[in-house]
Amino acid sequence: MVSTYVSYLSVARNLNASLSSVASQATVSRDSAYYKENIDKVTTVDEFMGDYKLYSYAMKAYGLDDMTYAKAFMKKVLESDLSDSSSFANSLSDGRYAEFAAAFKFGGETKTAQSDVQRDNLLDAYEESFDTEADETDYFEDNISSITSVDEFLSSSRLKNYALTAFGLSTEYTSSSFLKQVLTSDLDDADSFVNQLGDDVYVSLARAFNFNEDGSTDGDLMSEDQISLVSSAYAVASSTIASTETGEAYDTYFAAEIGNITSVDQLMSDDKLVGYLRIAYGLSDDESDSYISAALKSADIAEAIGLSDLHDAFNFDEDGALADGDTAQTSNQTATTTAAFDENYQVLVANASTEDATDNYTTRIASVTSIDDFLVSNDDDDDDDNDDLPELWEMALRAYDIDPDSVSRSEVRKILESDPADSKSYVNSLDDDRFVAFRKAFNFDDNGDVTVPLQAMSESVVDDYAAYYKQNKIRYLEGDELTEATDAANDEITYFREQMATITTASEFLADDRLVSFALEAKGLDPDDVTSDELEKMFSSDLDDEDSYVNKLDDNRFGELVGSFNFDQDGNISADPTGTVQQRGDVLETIDSYVRLTLEDDQGDSNTGVRLALYFARKAPEISNAYDILGDSALFEFFTTTFNLSSYVSNMDVDKQAEMVDNFIDMKDLSDPDKVDDLIQRFTAMYDMANGTGTTSSALSILTGSATISADTLLAVAQLKSS
Repeated sequence: MVSTYVSYLSVARNLNASLSSVASQATVSRDSAYYKENIDKVTTVDEFMGDYKLYSYAMKAYGLDDMTYAKAFMKKVLESDLSDSSSFANSLSDGRYAEFAAAFKFGGETKTAQSDVQRDNLLDAYEESFDTEADETDYFEDNISSITSVDEFLSSSRLKNYALTAFGLSTEYTSSSFLKQVLTSDLDDADSFVNQLGDDVYVSLARAFNFNEDGSTDGDLMSEDQISLVSSAYAVASSTIASTETGEAYDTYFAAEIGNITSVDQLMSDDKLVGYLRIAYGLSDDESDSYISAALKSADIAEAIGLSDLHDAFNFDEDGALADGDTAQTSNQTATTTAAFDENYQVLVANASTEDATDNYTTRIASVTSIDDFLVSNDDDDDDDNDDLPELWEMALRAYDIDPDSVSRSEVRKILESDPADSKSYVNSLDDDRFVAFRKAFNFDDNGDVTVPLQAMSESVVDDYAAYYKQNKIRYLEGDELTEATDAANDEITYFREQMATITTASEFLADDRLVSFALEAKGLDPDDVTSDELEKMFSSDLDDEDSYVNKLDDNRFGELVGSFNFDQDGNISADPTGTVQQRGDVLETIDSYVRLTLEDDQGDSNTGVRLALYFARKAPEISNAYDILGDSALFEFFTTTFNLSSYVSNMDVDKQAEMVDNFIDMKDLSDPDKVDDLIQRFTAMYDMANGTGTTSSALSILTGSATISADTLLAVAQLKSS
């Protein structure tokens, strides 16, 4: 009779061929195909358990087929919160239950308007936008004096856009040919192009520059006062939060422009001047501009609505015009208005800062469940202390270099409801990468509800990889070594989490050696054993094609690795591979485990010792301590058989049992394939001796050094030497 060890070797030395043979069996192939095709249709634990073929397949894959009948028990396992150390699955001594629960995501991925990384990136960009604002002003002031013609000015998109932004004009839709006619108009000629437009904004823009009608300049294009006016207008137009600098810019702009105002209509056409008056005279955003217009014209109306101070600060008649020789304000009136503005604006400055704004954003975005929630004004939420802070959508738009005043809330809604992956969607029809980036910063579906962030690796899979990585890094360690390894692992986990949330293509992932090493080590693979070229071939493989590169590799873990990412075959992020209760990589791992368990069971039908030896060879690299052996009945049987111990040792105190295991096995040896094989040789010899299988003399020769060696043992030795 062939010994257990030789039978084990005949399988283990040709493991891939053995697994392929099992996988191709009609029943196994059919059941695996059914599982792969149908697991994605399941959304609840009850649906999963209600499909016996799926449920029993998975139970066998994780070595729990003897518990298939215990549905109430297994439901508690599957519904356990694995992040809670006291949850039901985590409280069980047999680690297979927690492993089984981890393979499924019945709790679902977390739906959120923004992931932590999305939120932090947006807020970082928001704060940086204030630096950008200062940079743009410095650039304008440093370079405008070198411009000698209107064509030269218009050819500089940076200078041109600065001026357009300052006067509240679109940088996208204001044509250069139109601007040229505006800027070269004769302001003293009532029939000139700009005066015929009937829009005071364009008149103000033309007045800010000194272009001749032929587009040339006589000396400096702009005086210091003109530069100050434009830079102040830019600061006011681009700012979404009160600051001392913005307040000063408001004062400068008001002082420069109020002398040019000749009618109420002209004043009301300038949003910055209107905004200045709102702050100076305490009008809220809910009060219509018509209040201001009416109060400026009529003393009676001003008194009735409590704006007599505003009326008295100007000199307009009831038609909104000025009498001959009058100005909109005297110097004293301007001083009064400025003082009122400064007093009220300092209150806004005191209540607003980028820190306050970002804190408010962080608090509010966490409770957003729909686009409707996102578009609720600070004035209308439950917090009375944030009313003066910028709105969520204003901050988000500014973070992506979009003027909040240029986009209505209804347009923001349409953008956020768009699918950025659809070339025909509304956001893509805008043909502006800034809006696409803005859209991708949020996780809303086409109904406007929050959904799961689409990332290169789903958050639950990142959690799994983090746990596997840490386990592999700290296994067997104690004391200071354990502390140092834990700290180092936590640093790598933090990096992996943060960077994976930013990865958008397989190429980006593969270009980061640190990420690649982390993922490989989490799967128990050595980064030094695989080249960059091989990884590129793996990630471009079709996992559904059994003849693809990755599926032809001897180690199935590479296929599981590729399946853990939400990349399509072209290497782009796609929602298609994400799955429902099981990610694609978990599905492959389940199928691989099922085939391996079937192989072990098939071998067990002929020789239980071979099954136990194969099981130990598979589990050994995962064993961290003695309790892993004590909590697994198959591993415990392997241990007691190997060292010829009575099964009654299980009646001892569990800590005494653990101490005994440690006395017999150095846990670090279990990471050494040669030492694992030594234990398997000892086990199979003892198994044969105890069960009368194989040749008794061969078993004794291994243990006692007897000179009598059987033919089977000689064969085993020969195979060992040739390996």
